[in-house]
Amino acid sequence: MTDRIAIYAGSFDPLTNGHLDVLKASLAVADIVYAAIGIHPGKKPLFSFEERVALIEAVAEAELGRDSGRIKVVAFDGLVIDAARKQGASMMIRGLRDGTDLDYEMQMAGMNATMAPELQTVFLPASPSVRTITATLVRQIASMGGDIGPFVPAAVVAPLKAKFAK
Repeated sequence: MTDRIAIYAGSFDPLTNGHLDVLKASLAVADIVYAAIGIHPGKKPLFSFEERVALIEAVAEAELGRDSGRIKVVAFDGLVIDAARKQGASMMIRGLRDGTDLDYEMQMAGMNATMAPELQTVFLPASPSVRTITATLVRQIASMGGDIGPFVPAAVVAPLKAKFAK
């Protein structure tokens, strides 16, 4: 039997408890999950690619134990369907927080299905405790010295605070 391979794409800047929730859920439907970090030359992320890889790997090890080896981190700079094909994925994982996400993600799933009919989009609803979390809001809270502990995994707290230390 071949492995069920999934790709979960995002900026992960920073990795949040919402991202972690989706990663955990994705392990129930896939044997291997590629956390694919989108690299856009025109955007300046808070964390470098290398820092984001290290944070995802540290959080996976701390939170997923022996399942952490099922999470692989890769970069991509084009279409996510091309990244999925490159990794041999048969499914693309998308987290849903609310109806707005669903509307957007359904459009994306339709476009992706036209371009890559062999790839199945799998929607995973966020747990209620993480539905309000976005990386943008987490960065804003951190930049103003707020408590980001409830919104990011423990391994992300200190590195995120350090980015805004004055």
